[in-house]
Amino acid sequence: MHATTHNAMIDYDKFHKSLKHLQMQYANYLHAQERRELRDIDREAIAESVIQRFEICYDTIWKDIKRYLIEEIGLPDVPNSPKPILKLAGQNGLFGSSVGSWIEYADARTSTAHDYSGKKAKLVLKIVNNFINDAIGLYQKMTGATWK
Repeated sequence: MHATTHNAMIDYDKFHKSLKHLQMQYANYLHAQERRELRDIDREAIAESVIQRFEICYDTIWKDIKRYLIEEIGLPDVPNSPKPILKLAGQNGLFGSSVGSWIEYADARTSTAHDYSGKKAKLVLKIVNNFINDAIGLYQKMTGATWK
């Protein structure tokens, strides 16, 4: 168990693991540009992996936020789609950053579905560093644990 949770009902292991994997693969992506032994196909595969890990992490996070809003904050009617949940999370002080940033992540997540090429992929790769930092802040806020 990575974090002591306020509430034993919410398990943050998947959140922690998916964010840690995204963080590691993003670091790998940043270093891949300097590594001369890599072929373009290798760099492309690493970039695609970052995007896939972003998707997994994002999907895990909004579902955990939903549970948090219901179980920790006690909201009665939490919708079952990311953007309204992100807006509720913002209204309930879960984000260190603006809700607008999280909506941008939601849009990036939607845009990558089934398309890892071109502009959409570049968009995710551009915002992923901010996403990682915001997600770490959110993790710490929700779990009360320090990010390791």
